[in-house]
Amino acid sequence: MNESKGLPAKGNRLQGKAAIVTGAGSRGRSALGIGSATAILFAQQGARVILADLNEDRAQETLTSIRDSGGEASIVRADVTREEDCRRLAVACFERYGGLDVVVNNAGVPGDGMVSEIEEDIWKLALDVNLKGAMLVCKHALPRMAESGGGSIVNIASIDGLRAGAVRNVPYSVAKGGLVTLTKLMAVHHGRQNIRANCIAPGHIHASFVAHIAAEQRERRRKIGPLGIEGTAWDVAYAALFFASDESRWVSGVIMPVDAGLLAATPLAVVGNLEE
Repeated sequence: MNESKGLPAKGNRLQGKAAIVTGAGSRGRSALGIGSATAILFAQQGARVILADLNEDRAQETLTSIRDSGGEASIVRADVTREEDCRRLAVACFERYGGLDVVVNNAGVPGDGMVSEIEEDIWKLALDVNLKGAMLVCKHALPRMAESGGGSIVNIASIDGLRAGAVRNVPYSVAKGGLVTLTKLMAVHHGRQNIRANCIAPGHIHASFVAHIAAEQRERRRKIGPLGIEGTAWDVAYAALFFASDESRWVSGVIMPVDAGLLAATPLAVVGNLEE
């Protein structure tokens, strides 16, 4: 990464590809978001990127970063819980950039509570945005992607969709677990259309989604991982870049944790890390 400018170095790993990244706007917090980092990295690697976000001002920040570094992108305001908005995303990518090669389903919201205390509106919102939204985007992207000769779907889930986490966030975790299953289904059902589907499960990275947490909690999240170093949105973005590129042409249906090795360990194997 070009640390002097805060941007990754230019390359050609996605040269000629057209991509959609949902939740691509910056939240304007102290840490960069996964969607924004992914969109910027894709553009730096030659992709033309549709920046999909409910908040156009946030998307504009990402667009400015891309254009200032010579990349190509444009904004489509979209609520991924609305099917018509998801249809417009696919159409816009095809019309503006002549095809659709990559979709990154990153748009997401939190959802707290144990089963015994879940509020129905929180449950519905978490499932609608984190799971239904990805399904609707893919519903309209898949035919366009097939028309383009194939492509890659990258879903951003969470380790909380694979294991019970420290935060009791059942609506969020169930939605992300569903996204894992959705990924596998699409990989099988659309493989003969030369469409790959893979999933990234970020661990305790420090990005805009959790930029509000206290310093003590942030440090605890860093320590618990076997690597002992803090992850950022760029770490997830580079994993997405691999899945989006032709380098992963024979990889589909995979769930990749990006978590400093946390899921490789039992709780007792890493609890001592907190005492370092």
